[in-house]
Amino acid sequence: MTFFGIADFGLFCAAVLLLNATPGPDTAYIVGRSVAQGRAAGLVSALGISLGCCVHSVASAFGLSAILAASATAFTLVKLGGGAYLVYLGVRMLLAKPDAGAESVASHENRSLTVIFWQAVITNVLNPKVVLFFLSFIPQFVRNDSSQKTAAFLLLGLTMALISTAWNSGTALLAGTLARRASRNPRIKYRLERTVGAAFIALGAKLAFTKN
Repeated sequence: MTFFGIADFGLFCAAVLLLNATPGPDTAYIVGRSVAQGRAAGLVSALGISLGCCVHSVASAFGLSAILAASATAFTLVKLGGGAYLVYLGVRMLLAKPDAGAESVASHENRSLTVIFWQAVITNVLNPKVVLFFLSFIPQFVRNDSSQKTAAFLLLGLTMALISTAWNSGTALLAGTLARRASRNPRIKYRLERTVGAAFIALGAKLAFTKN
C-alpha cells in the first residue's frame, strides 16, 4: 500500500505494535507512574509520551533531528539533560512526603496530573535514543522518489503516536489496577512510590552514561 510516498503502511503499523509490546524506557515510565500514582497518572503519562513522539516526528520531518544526531556535542547535551531530568524526578519521589489528608486530594490530583503529563513529554523529547529511532526507523517506510516526504514523515509519526497511545493506555490501566489492589495499605503505597523513584534514578543514570 503506497500513498503520500509511504511504502508498506500495513507493515509499518505491525512493526510499531511489536515495538510497543517490547518493554523500554517509555513503558517503564508509564508503569512506574501507574504503580505509584494510579491509573489516571499512567494514562496522562501515555498521552504525554505520545505528544513527545509527535514532537520527534515533526523534528524528523523538517530535518531537525538529523542536525541533532550529527552534532556530537548537542547529542551529548540532550542525553545528559534527559538523564538528569529522570534523576530529578526520581529524587523528588524519594523525598516526597505522604499525602497530608483527604481534603486536599482532589485539587492536588488535578495539578499533579498536569505536571505528570508535561513531565512525560519532556522525558520523551529529551531521550536521544528516540531521536535516533525516528531517524533510522521511519525512513525505511518512505519512498526515496517521493515528492511528499515531509507529509509522509508526519503521517507515519501520527500513526505511531496513535498506536502507542492505545497500547500504552492499556498498559497503564492494567498496571494501575493491579497496583491499586496491592496498595490499599498506605505503607505499601509509600514503598511503591519510593521504589518507582529509585527506578527513575536508575533509568536516568543509564540514559546519561550509555554510549551513543
